[in-house]
Amino acid sequence: MNPKIVYSPDYDIHFYGIEKLHPFDTRKYSHAYDLAHKTLGDRLTQATITPMQPVSDDDLCLVHTHAYLESLKSTSVLVRALEFPPLAMFPYSVIEKHLLLPMRLATTGTIMAAREALSGGLAINMSGGYHHASADKGEGFTVFSDMSIAIQKLRAEGLLSRQDKVLLIDLDAHQGNGHERIFFHDDAVSIFDMYNGSIYPNDGYARKRINWNLSLAPGTRDAQYLNALKDYLPRALGEIGSTPKLAFYIAGTDIYEGDMLGGLHISEEAIFERDRFVFETLANAGIPVVLLLAGGYSHDSYRFIARSLEYVIETWARS
Repeated sequence: MNPKIVYSPDYDIHFYGIEKLHPFDTRKYSHAYDLAHKTLGDRLTQATITPMQPVSDDDLCLVHTHAYLESLKSTSVLVRALEFPPLAMFPYSVIEKHLLLPMRLATTGTIMAAREALSGGLAINMSGGYHHASADKGEGFTVFSDMSIAIQKLRAEGLLSRQDKVLLIDLDAHQGNGHERIFFHDDAVSIFDMYNGSIYPNDGYARKRINWNLSLAPGTRDAQYLNALKDYLPRALGEIGSTPKLAFYIAGTDIYEGDMLGGLHISEEAIFERDRFVFETLANAGIPVVLLLAGGYSHDSYRFIARSLEYVIETWARS
């Protein structure tokens, strides 16, 4: 393998300090990268590529409707999608600069990571995983469906055919209802979703699209969580038919026992074991994988991300 890390310090969201009022650590991207860099040094630098331009409107239109993208010019629409009422105090231009542009840049990063995974076997975008945005609606602090856009972009470029299998492994604490709605009628995309079934978004319609639906009880602990993953993920790979050309792994750290929103009770060690198991399972199956950060609302979240990032470089990078 030749893993690549897609990262820009501009992924961080800075909003005059009021971002600290939101449960989401909007600077976990740089916190995680900088912490890993202390251990990895030049090895991480050499593996890193940087997105320079935010995703284009044309690429956004590969998934999102024109009417929806036009609606994002409304501050009230953005406030609802981002679920952060203090934003209403600011003009649209400020919200666009400090919130939308980092998300558009991260969407470019997911496209880049998908290309890199196809050629090198493994890539991590140090942001992204916006799995609640659907074609015509943003919600749950997500505005653009970066993973869905990446799939459609690679199809448009001929790197994926319409028949190539793509596997979405969503292990965020919240159901990935956005991409489930986007790919509702696309049989080439298979979805494995393990989440807390008692919290947001509780999207029954989207749930019908999940191929392997693992709805967990609140308070699920390490052994039950890992046993379910280690039982069902290999089973899913055996049932999927043809080997997927590409997998996206949404590695939300909001399953952590100290997370204020995830409602699960998973330790730091189990989060690392989860990531290790997913990487090794896909590598052994010969399936290229893109990791996306998704949710994680504890201020410890960045440490878990850094640990898995260090593991990837130390284990998989060519010397």
